[in-house]
Amino acid sequence: MVRTRGLMAAAGTLALASLALAACSSGNPLDTSSSAAGGSSSGSSVVVGSAAFPENEILAYVYADALNQNGIKATVKPNIGQRDAYIAALKDGSIDLVPEYTGNLLQYFDAKATAQSSDDVYNALKTAVPSGYGVLAKAEAQDADSYNVTKAFSDQYGVKSLDDLKKVTIPLKVAANPEFQTRPYGIPGLKSEYGVTATLVPISDGGGPNTVKALTGGDVQLADIYSTTPAIKSENLVTLSDPKNMILAQNVVPLISDKAATDKVKAVLEKVQAALTTDDLIQMNTKSSVDKESADQIAKEWLKSKSLF
Repeated sequence: MVRTRGLMAAAGTLALASLALAACSSGNPLDTSSSAAGGSSSGSSVVVGSAAFPENEILAYVYADALNQNGIKATVKPNIGQRDAYIAALKDGSIDLVPEYTGNLLQYFDAKATAQSSDDVYNALKTAVPSGYGVLAKAEAQDADSYNVTKAFSDQYGVKSLDDLKKVTIPLKVAANPEFQTRPYGIPGLKSEYGVTATLVPISDGGGPNTVKALTGGDVQLADIYSTTPAIKSENLVTLSDPKNMILAQNVVPLISDKAATDKVKAVLEKVQAALTTDDLIQMNTKSSVDKESADQIAKEWLKSKSLF
C-alpha cells in the first residue's frame, strides 16, 4: 500500500487533479457541498461498504455483525470497487463506513505526505481526512502491498530486496492493479526510489489468483500481492524487502462519516479494532481462498472466537 515520497511531484499532481474532478470542483474528494444525496444514515442504521477484494469484504461484515450484535442496525454493501468508487459512495451517502488501510488512505488524501511509521502515518491521516469524516482507532493488523518474486527468480538473480533488482539484466514486468502505473510505490516508485525500470501488466484482482498465476506462470517477473495473502506461503514466493520504506505502514482503520459516528458506534468498532491482528487477517484470507467460506461466515466465526460481545 504506500510510502516515502519525495517521488510524488508528477504522479501526485495527476492524482490530486483527478480527485478534484471527482469532488465536483473541490480538491476534497469527500466534499458534499455539491452532492444532492441525503445520505444513508439517519442515526438508526449504518451501511458498511467494502472494496472489491475478499479481505476487505470480510472486514466489512466484521464491522456490520459487531454493530448488529450491539443493537445497531447495520447492512453491508460489498465489492463496490477500488478506492475511487467507494470514496464516491461515501460522498453520495450510499455508505457510511468502509474498512481502510492507513498508508494508502493517507496518500490518497495527501500525495505529498512523508510519514512512514505506523504511528506517524496514522497521526498524519487523522489530519488529512476531510471535514465531515474521520478515522477511528487503527488496529495492530496490517496488510500492505508487497513485491513478490518466485524462489527460482530470487535464486537465479540473487534478488531478496527491491534494491537488488538493479542487478537483473532482463526486462522486468510487474503484475498489479492498473493504478499501480501511477501510485508512488508502484512503477514510479521503483524508478525514483530504486532506479529500476519496469513495465506494468495490469490485472484487476487485487493481487489475487490471476496475479499469482501471472507470476508463477512466468508471464511477469514481479507481482504486487497483499502481504496477508495465503498464496505467498503456499506458492513459496519470496517477498522482497523494502530498505527505503517506499511502502508505508498499512494498519486497518475504519473510515466513517461523522453523521454515522455516534458514541455507541465508535465504542463497538474500536473494540473490534483493538482485537484485530495481522495473523487474524491471514487466517481469514485462508478461510476465504482455501476453505471457500463466505465473508459473512468468516466474520461471525472471528467475532465468536474473540468473545468480544
